[in-house]
Amino acid sequence: MDQTMQEMVDWIEEHLAEDFSLERLGNYMGYSPYYCSFKFHQMTGITIKRYMALRKIYLASIELKETNRKTIDIAFKYGYLSQEAFSRAFKGMFGISPSAFRKAPQPLQTYVKFDINSRRDEFSMDISQKLMIGALQNRIYDQFADQEILNILNGQMMYEEFYKHQLMEKSDYVPFNEAMCSNATTVAIFSDEFKAIRAAGHQVSLQDYERITMTPLKPLLQHNYKCIVLWFGDDMFCQMNLLTLLAFLEQEGYEGKVFYHMVKEATYDVEETDLLPEGYNEIYQQVLIHHRLPEAKLMPVMYQGIRLYLESLKEDNEITAYISKHLDKPQSELLQQLFHLFPHYGLGDLQYIKIIEAVKAR
Repeated sequence: MDQTMQEMVDWIEEHLAEDFSLERLGNYMGYSPYYCSFKFHQMTGITIKRYMALRKIYLASIELKETNRKTIDIAFKYGYLSQEAFSRAFKGMFGISPSAFRKAPQPLQTYVKFDINSRRDEFSMDISQKLMIGALQNRIYDQFADQEILNILNGQMMYEEFYKHQLMEKSDYVPFNEAMCSNATTVAIFSDEFKAIRAAGHQVSLQDYERITMTPLKPLLQHNYKCIVLWFGDDMFCQMNLLTLLAFLEQEGYEGKVFYHMVKEATYDVEETDLLPEGYNEIYQQVLIHHRLPEAKLMPVMYQGIRLYLESLKEDNEITAYISKHLDKPQSELLQQLFHLFPHYGLGDLQYIKIIEAVKAR
C-alpha cells in the first residue's frame, strides 16, 4: 500500500500546475475516484485538495523569492483565477502579502512533497550543510569576539548534532530543553513561578526541571553577551520555543544583536534573519497565555507556527482526527506515522503520547 500511495503522491505532484481531476487520478491508479480520495486522507491525515493547496502556495512562494516572474503569472500557474485570489490565499497562509514578501523575503515554514517511505531518523548531514553553517558562523565571528557570542539551540538533540558534526566553535553553545507548545506558562519567563508551573505541567520535580532546562541556560542568565544566535527550526514546536526566548530577551531589556538561524531539521539547511527583540513579550502573552492570534506583524514562519499552535489546542483537530481513526495500531507504529505525517507541528513522542491518551479517554 505504501508503494501505491507514493505513486498517487507522485502523480499529484506532476499535475499540481494543471486542472486537477480526481477521475483522471483514479484512471491512472486503477481505482475509483472515491477510493483514491479516501485512501489519501486515511494515509496522510489531510485531503488531496488541502495537500495540493499547501504545496501550490509554498511552491509559489519559492518562485516569488527566486524568480522575476510576474505575480499574476505565478498565480495563474498554480490555479488561481486572479491576482487578488492568490494574494488572499498567500496572506492567509503566511500572514504577509505576496508583494511584501517579494520585496523583503522572510523565513517560511516549508511544506515538502510527501515521501511515504521516508523515516524521521534517516537524515545524515553532508559537507554542504556543514559548509553553510560554518559560513554563517564565520560572518558573525567577523563582527564579535568568541566570548561575546551565545548560540542557543532548540533542544538537546540539535545540541548533540552540532557537537557530533564538530560545528561548535569557540563561542558558547547551550540547548533550550523545553516544549512551550505544551502546558501552561506565566508572564515572567524563567521566574520561580514559571519554573514551578512548567515542572508541574511536564510532571517532573522542580529539581529535575532545574537540571534539565535551567542549568544549561546559566550562560544566558548570568552573562552579558553582545550577540545571541537562535538556532530553531520552522515547525510549530520550535516557533513557540523561539517566541519564548525572544519575549525573555525583551523582558530583560537585551540590547545586543540577535540573529535567527532557521534550521530546516530534515536537511539542516539554514536561513539567517536579523531580529530586533521588540513586541515579542506581548505576542508571547497573547499566544501562550491567552491563546489568541496576535494582531502584530509577524515573521511568516512564526505566524504559521502560531496558527498551528492555536489549532492544536482545539479538542478536534487534524492530529486528533487521525489518531481517533488509528487507535487500533500499536503505539510505536502510530507514533512513527504521526512523526511522518505532521512534521510541521514538530511534536515529540511525549507530546503525542499525551494526545493519544486524551483521545482514548474521550
